[in-house]
Amino acid sequence: MDFEFSEEQRLIRESVRRFAEQEIAPVAADHDRSGRFPRDLVARMAALGLLGGPIPKEHGGSGLDFLSHAVITEEIGRADSSLRTILSVQVSLVALSLLKWGSEEQKRRYLPALCAGRILGCFGLTEVNAGSDPAGMETTATRSGDHWVLNGGKTWISNATVADFALTFAQTAPGSGHEGITAFLIEKGAPGFSARPIKDKLGLRASDTGELVLEQCRVPDSARLGPVGQGFKIAMSALDNGRFSVAAGCVGIIQGCLDACIGYAKTRKQFGRLIGSFQLVQDMIARMAVDLDAARLLVYRAAHVKNRGLPSTVETSIAKYFASEAAMRAATDAVQIFGAYGYSEEAPVARYFRDAKVATIYEGTSQIQKLLIGSHLLGMRAFT
Repeated sequence: MDFEFSEEQRLIRESVRRFAEQEIAPVAADHDRSGRFPRDLVARMAALGLLGGPIPKEHGGSGLDFLSHAVITEEIGRADSSLRTILSVQVSLVALSLLKWGSEEQKRRYLPALCAGRILGCFGLTEVNAGSDPAGMETTATRSGDHWVLNGGKTWISNATVADFALTFAQTAPGSGHEGITAFLIEKGAPGFSARPIKDKLGLRASDTGELVLEQCRVPDSARLGPVGQGFKIAMSALDNGRFSVAAGCVGIIQGCLDACIGYAKTRKQFGRLIGSFQLVQDMIARMAVDLDAARLLVYRAAHVKNRGLPSTVETSIAKYFASEAAMRAATDAVQIFGAYGYSEEAPVARYFRDAKVATIYEGTSQIQKLLIGSHLLGMRAFT
């Protein structure tokens, strides 16, 4: 691996960091407190080409490599994890899935609009009784002539109530487990399709989270994404991309915690001296710095593998597992260093703490990542 950025990658980091520091960071706390979905900033990201990062130019994207996409996601995550979540869903879960699995007509219909921010998408996999085990999903799709009729529901779906369409998964052969899952693109306004918000989240308060409801929802067969019964493969490839962007966003959280703690430790005095001179404060800051380097390098390794077009499930799982847990460690130590101020919304580390936790849960919990890694190393499936 070459650890030097190209000139293009360096300019991307500089421009996105400037955008994040000047336009996102100053309003992140207000958006968090109010739970306001930042439509204006989503539009600005689209104008800068950030919503089409790794999508080829012929489909309306920016044609960037995955390392550049990681850099973009890290810088947005450093400023506001809610906005990073919106970016991850739009690009990694939805657009990249359409790029890989969509028909030419589906690509023409959705990809340029997604990259331009004219439409938003969401990813409907999780259900009340099917979280870590998607084979247990209860949503069904029944063939009716040249249409499908879907019944069921999805929960904890990012962008649910603001999305113009949902990449949704359903059982088309109940009882067949993974082999019976099929993917569909369901547009807002489809008969029997609705969404409702989930309120009072611990973190990511400025990102939209909700439930999708499917009640005799009728869609044409042209809304099907990929072959019948291939939905599980589509979902897993999407999660490979989603976990990669979550990991990159967690690197941003660690960087934000480290920056805040260094600044605070150089100005806060106790016992007649700066707290940065205390050994135990230095211990926590040193651990943050080590975790930051390790997490960033794991993300960059996954990007390198993805850029080569090779399977990246294991590398992505390792990056997501380590970076999300490291972000939680960094945020916990950051609150400790800030003391009572860290426990209040006066300091940004409280938001980092609340936002970091969900990264160890969604798009595959830390436990699921360890099982994926262990299964690969041992050659034994941890899942029945």
